[in-house]
Amino acid sequence: MKLTVDCALNSQLLDLQDNKAFNYLLSKAKVTQVNMPLEALTCSQFGLPTPSEMEPDYPIAAIAAEADGLDVSDAFWLRADAVHLVLQRDCFSLGEPVPLSVEITDAQKIIASLNQHFSQDGLTFFIGNSGAYYVRSAQTLQIKTTLPSVAAGKNIHPFMPQGLAGGKWLSVLNEIQMLLHEHPVNLALEAKGEKAVNSLWLSGGGQMPKSAVLKNDADLVVANSAFYAGLAGLSVIQYQSVPADLNRLFSDENQHVRLQLSDVKNSFELMLTALKNRTIKQLSLNLGFYEKTLVAEITPLDTYKFWRSNKPILNLT
Repeated sequence: MKLTVDCALNSQLLDLQDNKAFNYLLSKAKVTQVNMPLEALTCSQFGLPTPSEMEPDYPIAAIAAEADGLDVSDAFWLRADAVHLVLQRDCFSLGEPVPLSVEITDAQKIIASLNQHFSQDGLTFFIGNSGAYYVRSAQTLQIKTTLPSVAAGKNIHPFMPQGLAGGKWLSVLNEIQMLLHEHPVNLALEAKGEKAVNSLWLSGGGQMPKSAVLKNDADLVVANSAFYAGLAGLSVIQYQSVPADLNRLFSDENQHVRLQLSDVKNSFELMLTALKNRTIKQLSLNLGFYEKTLVAEITPLDTYKFWRSNKPILNLT
């Protein structure tokens, strides 16, 4: 079987620098760097049209929202991730993780306040079945956003919404931040010493793609993600949640599996074993590092290249 793995390593990078199986795979693989964040590369590999002046973003929000139980129709959607902005000496940076984990009852209170405040502005906020936040606009707007993986840990100023509608959304964000500043949910979180939801991060704007079928050669998409579920639906590919035992995926029954991997614990050890056993005949690792992605390709034959020494992941990023 062929296995393609998408894994965002931003916050897990240090945990993997001493992972023997992971470093072994990288040492034997053909590694190339793609100057695209992982989500953008995934969109491209599934055949979504390249962003243009008229449609500056990949429509990640609309694709995810439909799979997340929302009626997207032909409206304009954005992801509106709950985030915590960190005050630095002379700027704000985007704190990790993105999105923040918020109890559903608290999330509902925040969304209710946002909808009450923006009811006259043609904006409606939603919570999907997964707990993700979205915002629907009554108008189709030209807005270029930045994926949170690119801006994480950095000064947010250069990553604010841009384009013809950029000014409108900067105003919206300012109002959101003022509303959240004294929100009862945040006051309670701060009293418990937890991070407050002091802003939302907008990204992935657009309408649902017109084409019903995307192009990808995977037979099965495995993920715990509304976005990947949406991509699988558009591509007419079977979708399932990530099993507790990844070995269940490594069989000849699945010719090409695309796996979104969030928990890296022991995962690369299992892949290496399956590769050496030739259960996996081709392994492609798409490793996201903020604004770029490392693509590592390896076959069972590559594991015999004994002359290649291990390369710590930090040397490749």
